[in-house]
Amino acid sequence: MDMPMKINKGLEKIGDLVNKRQTKKPPAYEWQDLALRVIKELSIPAIKRSSVFKAVKENPKNFILQCLNDTKELCQTGSKWKYFFKLISTRENKK
Repeated sequence: MDMPMKINKGLEKIGDLVNKRQTKKPPAYEWQDLALRVIKELSIPAIKRSSVFKAVKENPKNFILQCLNDTKELCQTGSKWKYFFKLISTRENKK
């Protein structure tokens, strides 16, 4: 009866093997990495994440970084992500 227990000790569970095998892929483009940074730093809700990707893709990196820094500096209370989108929209209105 002890024999099957010894055999199973050396084997890993299938779930463990699958978890080890899965690796997190890095973003394909630099703008995607920037969008993920904005989402994380401003706690963007899930329903607005695609809007962040669109804004970051369509605007220059320097502008996005400026909006991110301005948001963190100027918006101490409330929803930072709303202020971020307000800053983004000011440039889109000037186009």
